[in-house]
Amino acid sequence: MDNPPIPAANTLHGSVAKHRDGDHPPPVISVIIPILNEAAYITDTLVPLQPWRDAGHEIIIVDGGSTDQTLAVARPLADQILVSTRRGRAHQMNRGARAARGDILLFLHADTCLPDNAAQDMIFALTAQAKGWGFYRVRFTGSGPALGLIAFMMNWRSRLTGIATGDQAIFVRRPLFEAMGGYAAIPLMEDIDLSRRLKHIHTPLCLRARVVTSSRRWERHGVWRTVFLMWRMRLAFFFGADPGLLAQRYDLG
Repeated sequence: MDNPPIPAANTLHGSVAKHRDGDHPPPVISVIIPILNEAAYITDTLVPLQPWRDAGHEIIIVDGGSTDQTLAVARPLADQILVSTRRGRAHQMNRGARAARGDILLFLHADTCLPDNAAQDMIFALTAQAKGWGFYRVRFTGSGPALGLIAFMMNWRSRLTGIATGDQAIFVRRPLFEAMGGYAAIPLMEDIDLSRRLKHIHTPLCLRARVVTSSRRWERHGVWRTVFLMWRMRLAFFFGADPGLLAQRYDLG
């Protein structure tokens, strides 16, 4: 069993909570962030999200066993802090989804920042186009033509195939996510798997705004080496490779 929530600084509040009976409040977004030893990055992700809390949305942190100061840093900046006894983003994100109160679930990596007006754009797009899920385009924090080209290719590929990666901040209406059974309990490629299943129900929204995600892994292991590794693993996953073995290869870089 996962541990009960650690109380955070605030609970759901703001304009959504102020609506009275008879009103029709706007959808609430639950931002679910899986973390593990992200003290160096989590503040940059959470601080810009504080106006979301004032607007009535919620931020849920799901920790996978951090040993640094991640929880201490995140606690005043989130509505719920959950501790998952099972590591892995899939387990953590499912844990957060079960605790969420929002109508829309937004799954955000700890080193990824959302664009301005993301909440309004997301709600408008889902409502106006009657879609069930979507994702953002991406760009990297690092500079240089190689990272720019990789971001371009990621964005092109996701628009063409309807399959997004976790770096692209996947968002989904809660009833649809629950109907899909959430993320598959696999240690890697959980975002690819979810996208595959979701796109058979709804064509995804691909919002024009871009999230900004850290290029740390690309820079640490080498840009083109990382590209080839990821494409090999995705191809292997497509042909039925064990996600557990792929996760081990990913960890080795």
